[in-house]
Amino acid sequence: MTRSGLRGIGGGVSRRRLLGWTGAGAALAGAGAVAGFAAGESAQEAPPDPSGGVVPFRGPHQAGIVTPAQDRLHFVALDLTTTDRRAVISLLQRWTTAAERMTAGAEAAPGGAVNRNPEAPPSDTGEALGLPAAALTITFGIGGTLLDKLGIPRPPELADLPPFQQDQLDPAFSGGDLCLQACANDPQVAVHAVRNLVRTGFGTTAVRWSQLGFGRTSSTSTAQQTHRNLFGFKDGTNNLKAEEGALLDEHVWVPPQQGPPWMAGGTYLVARRISMHVETWDRTSLSEQESLTGRTKGVGAPIGQAQEFDVPNLAPDSPIGTDAHIRLASAQNNGGARILRRGYNFVDGSDGLGHLNAGLFFVAFMRDPHRQFVPMQSQLARFDKMMEYIDHTGSAVFAVPAGLGDGDYWGRTVLEG
Repeated sequence: MTRSGLRGIGGGVSRRRLLGWTGAGAALAGAGAVAGFAAGESAQEAPPDPSGGVVPFRGPHQAGIVTPAQDRLHFVALDLTTTDRRAVISLLQRWTTAAERMTAGAEAAPGGAVNRNPEAPPSDTGEALGLPAAALTITFGIGGTLLDKLGIPRPPELADLPPFQQDQLDPAFSGGDLCLQACANDPQVAVHAVRNLVRTGFGTTAVRWSQLGFGRTSSTSTAQQTHRNLFGFKDGTNNLKAEEGALLDEHVWVPPQQGPPWMAGGTYLVARRISMHVETWDRTSLSEQESLTGRTKGVGAPIGQAQEFDVPNLAPDSPIGTDAHIRLASAQNNGGARILRRGYNFVDGSDGLGHLNAGLFFVAFMRDPHRQFVPMQSQLARFDKMMEYIDHTGSAVFAVPAGLGDGDYWGRTVLEG
């Protein structure tokens, strides 16, 4: 069932019955969404659609972090246009309702794109009509500048990132009071979600910058293969996985004793827009590419090993160079610190000089950016020879509060205490 058909969500038109989600927790995902949106309706199960499926919106952690990484991304950072806390609360309540509806397969609001007064603007923009849920997740984050504007103390983990060597940051792709990360297996579903939330925020927020992404560059589940970045190498082989609960507790989820109570069970998001000089890379020999990366291009094995997931030899006499990316980014080289990566490739047309405007939109989640990301990026910025082929052009850090219980809304514990 697609986005036109059965009635029942919020008194309007239901856009689909739940579809079978082939990822972990499919049965629970379906049960939770039906209970939240279609109570009292008779079950008329549609055939499973591998391109669709519903990911639970509520739970101990926000979706879109350890959720098996979808293929498409639309990320947006926004700024407040008001400091009226009541207006911000009202917006976050409306955003939460709309996001929950859209992730369950409904339009953004009752009435939808075609079922209201034709003399009034529709309550949904309509470009996702007929499309399945596509495993849509929407993840919400708060920037330190929002807390500053509303007089709420920043957690120390949300302090601005320091400048790194060779950064070429563009303010047009940096910072933000709020962020929304929409991931889906259909690009139009992700764009629809962000478009409707931005539309809902008119008068309270304005878009600061946004980024589309495709071809996830890191797997977040052991069931997923490792995808490749635009340099043609497998990316994020040693990423943390959803199935590694103890490691997630250690490196990703904020414990109750760390920081303000509203961050318990949450995490921090670091976003970096990395432009890649793909034309220069494409003229570089294969042996040099592999030396810079520290992995083989075909299988993705560490240099000197046979398979992708073989443990790299990082001893001083290893064939992996001291300036190889894999060595400098490794946990062994950064005091055991690890992060959960969730990045995407991007191609944003050309730069006007005959080169592709292409690269990696790096997204990562962690307990403390200043203890985990900053040391790693400092090492890479100073010593990684791959820096000759890339530029960091955008940067932001956001607090991502814990997931929502029944009746809760995004940011309630931050704004109401």
